[in-house]
Amino acid sequence: MPEAVATLKNLFSPFRIGNMQLRNRIMLPPHGRVTGNPFGTEEEAERFFTYWRVRLEDGAAWIDGLNCFLDNSVMIPGFEPQGLGATVGGYFRLPHFRERAGRFAALCHEHGAVATAQIIMQGGMPHSPSGKLANYTNNLVPHVLDKEEIRWFIDEYAFSAAEIQAAGLDGVELHANHEDLLELFLSPATNSRTDEYGGDGEGRMRFLLEVIDAIRSKTGPGFCVGVRLNMQEMFAGGYDADEGIAIAKRLEESGQVDYIHGVIGDNWGAPSYVQPHHYKPAQWADTAGRFKDALRLPIVYTGRVSSPQVAEEIIARGYADVVGMARAMFADGNLISKAREGRLDDIRPCVGTNDCLHRILVEGLKFGCSVNPRTGYEHEPPLAPAREAKKVLVVGAGPAGMEAAALLREKGHDVILWERESALGGQMRVAARARENQSYDDFIAFQRRRLNKLGVEVCLNRTATVDGIAAAKPDVLVLATGARPRRPEIDGVDLPNVLEGRDVMLGLKDAGDRVIVIATEDHMQPLTIAGFLADQGKQVRIIYQTPAIAPLVGKYSIGASLASLSRAGVEIRVMERVERIEANRVVTRNVYSGVEQELRDVDSVVLACGGEAEDALYHALKARLREVHILGDAYAPRRISFATRQAYNLAKVI
Repeated sequence: MPEAVATLKNLFSPFRIGNMQLRNRIMLPPHGRVTGNPFGTEEEAERFFTYWRVRLEDGAAWIDGLNCFLDNSVMIPGFEPQGLGATVGGYFRLPHFRERAGRFAALCHEHGAVATAQIIMQGGMPHSPSGKLANYTNNLVPHVLDKEEIRWFIDEYAFSAAEIQAAGLDGVELHANHEDLLELFLSPATNSRTDEYGGDGEGRMRFLLEVIDAIRSKTGPGFCVGVRLNMQEMFAGGYDADEGIAIAKRLEESGQVDYIHGVIGDNWGAPSYVQPHHYKPAQWADTAGRFKDALRLPIVYTGRVSSPQVAEEIIARGYADVVGMARAMFADGNLISKAREGRLDDIRPCVGTNDCLHRILVEGLKFGCSVNPRTGYEHEPPLAPAREAKKVLVVGAGPAGMEAAALLREKGHDVILWERESALGGQMRVAARARENQSYDDFIAFQRRRLNKLGVEVCLNRTATVDGIAAAKPDVLVLATGARPRRPEIDGVDLPNVLEGRDVMLGLKDAGDRVIVIATEDHMQPLTIAGFLADQGKQVRIIYQTPAIAPLVGKYSIGASLASLSRAGVEIRVMERVERIEANRVVTRNVYSGVEQELRDVDSVVLACGGEAEDALYHALKARLREVHILGDAYAPRRISFATRQAYNLAKVI
């Protein structure tokens, strides 16, 4: 996927699920809360509502936009839940729940869309049927629910669904996936109870079915109830697709469920439930097709549905009735109208890095989309037209430079973009040579088209010098000159068998067959370079001096990369500092104990050590020209989301 799609007629055909009439086949699953908390301060709520308003005005049909945690006060006093989404109070008993949820519903209805909410009890916080969790990276032992506590949760689900209905929403979705309490009961890997809530498939389904019965007793038959279901558990002892279909059939037989929302992956898996760019678009849509063939209920499929073409193909092939699109909506809030109008080349492509989520989860930063710095800031006024058109010279056509040049031209400035290489993209273009990063080429191509349509004068193979810039006489100079490779201080680092990772990926240097990768960069670079080498059949060893592998790569992406490297036989060593490089061996020391180790049979050592700011032009010109700015890696090497956001903020003030 995708094959060539002549039209998007299936995607833009109407459809009905229960009491919900949809004007197209696109569902927006929960994701807007990372831009603002609907139940937080009024300012936070407005960020949330404005995010959705943009997409509703664009033609969204179904916003499953409230992902709300269940009340968790059944715990003993003083117990502190841990993990993703750990909470005590939940949302449904907040005094302002109905008001805020009602505003969300009214917003959707005002724009001709339907509104639903998810009920979530995720990650064993701290509850489970049998004291087990469905992952290998968390060793906390959850509390085992007794029957009285199970009854408490059933009643709480029913209360929460009734609150959703009372707020004016059209339906509720039960979150029986991603290590949610409901899935823990469904799974033979995590439910080994011997009472009526365990045992065979019917016993393991009892909790979910009783929750649904209780909800129906409160809401009546007219309220839409769906189940988001892990179609198959890619976990030892978990259920396969056949049993997943059996679960879905039993839900259908109950007569209480209006649709099945099929997804794949768990909290820390390969794949995770937010599949990164290592996987093909909609890679498991055919599994959803098996569910659709087996059931009469409508099927929704979500899982890296990255473009309207992919979405159309899923519907056209009969894999699903509706598709869920989340990160693609981060990338372009006007995706629906552009697709409907046939302007597919104008859609900003999602590159699937998951940095939008990991910035928050790993580093505690604000939300940021790698390819669209406007996303999450829709509540702020758009960039104002320039009061005076200026001649702006942007030097460097990586992510920061391309975005800055386009934004400044959109404001009305006369923009020239210089790039010393023969193509746009900077280090993103280098990274795109790795198999899993092909989506980077899509974004570079989008920026190329955008710059061309805007009339930005792009000069390739143009090396910037102090005199050359001065001779160009720009009113404003923007330096996005990127970063040069960082070379660690290691004895032997200048030997001819020590190669820079960028040169290897560009095919400028041959690494031989037996390669050691020195990893002193905390994000994806070492893993990307190692994967590139492994794909060429090399024998690869990676040496990290950190205790953890790629500490800034979060849980939604790390599993995919590590699974690929493991299958290729890549060896990863941690807590080792490379002390010395010789012609055929490398000497390391443990960073804590100082114990020395020797690695032999080495053809080359490849450096994956990040970059150092290429800022010489800035320091040479900032006092010479009237207005000089620096951004992106030229200021401090970071990631794409940093570069594009800096470009947006700079465009505000020029």
